[in-house]
Amino acid sequence: MIKIAEYLPPNPSPLWKLAKQAGVDYAVGGLPLPSDCGPNETPYDFMPLLRMKKRYEDAGFKLAVIEARPPMDKIMRGLPGKDQEIEWCITLIENMGRLEIPVWCYAWMAVMNWTRTSTSTPSRGGSLVTSFDLSDYEKGPPLPEVKEEDLWQNLEDFLRIMVPVAEQAGVKLSAHPDDPPLSPLRGVGRILTSVENFQRVVDMVPSDYNTITLCQGNFTLMTDDLPAVIRHFGRQGKISFVHFRDVKGDVRHFEEAWHDDGKTDMLACMEAYRDIGFEGVLRPDHVPTVEGDSNEHAGYSSFGRLYAIGYIRGLREAVYRQKREA
Repeated sequence: MIKIAEYLPPNPSPLWKLAKQAGVDYAVGGLPLPSDCGPNETPYDFMPLLRMKKRYEDAGFKLAVIEARPPMDKIMRGLPGKDQEIEWCITLIENMGRLEIPVWCYAWMAVMNWTRTSTSTPSRGGSLVTSFDLSDYEKGPPLPEVKEEDLWQNLEDFLRIMVPVAEQAGVKLSAHPDDPPLSPLRGVGRILTSVENFQRVVDMVPSDYNTITLCQGNFTLMTDDLPAVIRHFGRQGKISFVHFRDVKGDVRHFEEAWHDDGKTDMLACMEAYRDIGFEGVLRPDHVPTVEGDSNEHAGYSSFGRLYAIGYIRGLREAVYRQKREA
């Protein structure tokens, strides 16, 4: 059965207790805090990662995914200094293996990470969501030029180094889509923008450890049949981690949606995960900010997450009960 997790930053907060009270047993974590690191230690070293993992375990969570990365921009762009960044990634994967943390979610977005043009778009009942409008975004100044062909070559070079490390460590490399899945953005090329491109990634270095993060909010902007895409990659055993979220609109102009109010048939998606036998971790993502909560970290309000967790738990119970009763 699919496992429900929540992204819990490494510093304990009321969200940790709220998630536990909502029945969440799995954590998706970041990298260790500076306070976890002793003299001459990096966040990718064994002892800082051990201290962080123990903190999750002491709170009743199993750390199932690390969804944070060392600096990687030089790797992606093929710049001087990339060898040091690759060494950090290797150290992280080797130590994750020693600590039995099975999935590393990484992104291949050069220059910028995920981006939105608004963090306060009105949604249902006066809640607030993030949104993206390409026409607004393109008014900004040019960014450093990044060519798609360079990104492809640098990704292949990276995977040829990292996949054997991941295989030895028993840690799956899980590629997250570009967000938004558009290329170029003010001169910055992007390549993880389509179903076909993701197939190219998993075929590039064939391995059970070269996998993808099925971020539904991005993939539903790439396809009109998300459940079919889940089955497509699931039959290949290539889904190692799921972001369960939804949007309204298209890739050039969209907004995040409540989990029960977007463009995607979320029940059909849950059925697809059941049918492919996916037993990995799923977490809600990019929730609305609701009354009484802070929009300081837009898309990640605590109360919005509780709604999402409850909705997902209900879907899971309904879908997996169907199978038991069939």
